[in-house]
Amino acid sequence: MKITKANGKSEYALIEALKKRSGETAPEITEIVSSIIQGVKDGGDEALREYTVRFDGILPKKTVIEKEELAAYLDEVDENFKKALTDAYENIYDFHIRQAQQSWLTTKENGVIMGQRVRGLHRVGIYVPGGTAAYPSSVLMNAVPAKIAGVKEIIMVTPPSKDGTPNPNIMAAAAIAGIDRVFLCGGAQAVAALAYGTEKIPKVDKIVGPGNIFVTTAKKLLYGVVDIDMVAGPSEILIVADKSADPSFLAADLMSQAEHDKMASAILLTTSESVARATSKEIEKQLTGLERWNIIESSLNDFGEIIVCENMEQAIEFANALAPEHLELCVDEPLKYIGMIDNAGSVFLGNWSPEPLGDYFAGPNHVLPTGGTARFFSPLSVDSFIKKSSFIYYTKEELEKAGEEIITLANTEGLTAHANSIKVRLEK
Repeated sequence: MKITKANGKSEYALIEALKKRSGETAPEITEIVSSIIQGVKDGGDEALREYTVRFDGILPKKTVIEKEELAAYLDEVDENFKKALTDAYENIYDFHIRQAQQSWLTTKENGVIMGQRVRGLHRVGIYVPGGTAAYPSSVLMNAVPAKIAGVKEIIMVTPPSKDGTPNPNIMAAAAIAGIDRVFLCGGAQAVAALAYGTEKIPKVDKIVGPGNIFVTTAKKLLYGVVDIDMVAGPSEILIVADKSADPSFLAADLMSQAEHDKMASAILLTTSESVARATSKEIEKQLTGLERWNIIESSLNDFGEIIVCENMEQAIEFANALAPEHLELCVDEPLKYIGMIDNAGSVFLGNWSPEPLGDYFAGPNHVLPTGGTARFFSPLSVDSFIKKSSFIYYTKEELEKAGEEIITLANTEGLTAHANSIKVRLEK
């Protein structure tokens, strides 16, 4: 893994190089996805069936799994997996319940009433990949905050296995998370079905969940027809480490993100040259025992780097500029620096808080902004599944007091009909 010294230029050139990974979608992919979207919009379930056969190779005998049927899948999975999933659910719920907002109302002495009504979206669709990229943990991360927000119905779409059956681990997670219905379909066609609705699949208000480039492109194209969580890019980890860090930990954590995708980025910033060299050697040592070693190797060669910084201030300045999805502070006093981190999706403090802890178990959401968007986007949360409406009540007397100023503002903007709406009341 490449080791360089920070000089105020080369490390920032790295940021620009990483940005190019999340560039414009290839025109041919956009064209294919647009065609699929239009096909489902026009053809409904029949088009969805045709695309399922074309892309998944089989049409499931049973395409809809109702809520009461999901519990049976809990008996099909490994008991240790089921317990781990249940414990993770409890942690995720405990974290997200603290995000819940309440409606409020205030009454002033002059009789004016104002407030805000908070309620969950009516229906949300969760996309869950199948096959080798099946992530039961994502079911929990997407469904739990939606449930807490008060979403009335949560439906899930997921591709069928090669034999036409659902992935039992995903179904078990759906049962624990309280999913209302599951439809066995995937790809851009499933996203289009959620956005427009078909004869069987109801139209949703928001689509969340990870997917391949076709799924991501479909979500991007359909934003506006339906709300989405975010346009996710390749996974990222940035580790800031001092001389107290264990190189074997650092190497393992860098590779934990590199195994996601050849386009994933894994970067280490350290104030210790000896830690930098030892981490590079640890990567070589640990890599041979990992199943996805070829993906990891490609990711680290193309988008990985170890940068030796002069001090922690320089490292943190770079971290804020990069705005990574995951940021680990593997330093002696991590709490000392948390207040300096302005841009990061999720922050992991200390040598015993590795990134996979957040991916699966601790409680904070693992659906995080990528590609530097942590500068202005936040992780998926209960807020992602609510809508707010404000309300106003004025008495005749209070409107009369404010009337002339409202008229002045409206006339200044050239909106005389707005001004007239106030005038006709002042004349009564």
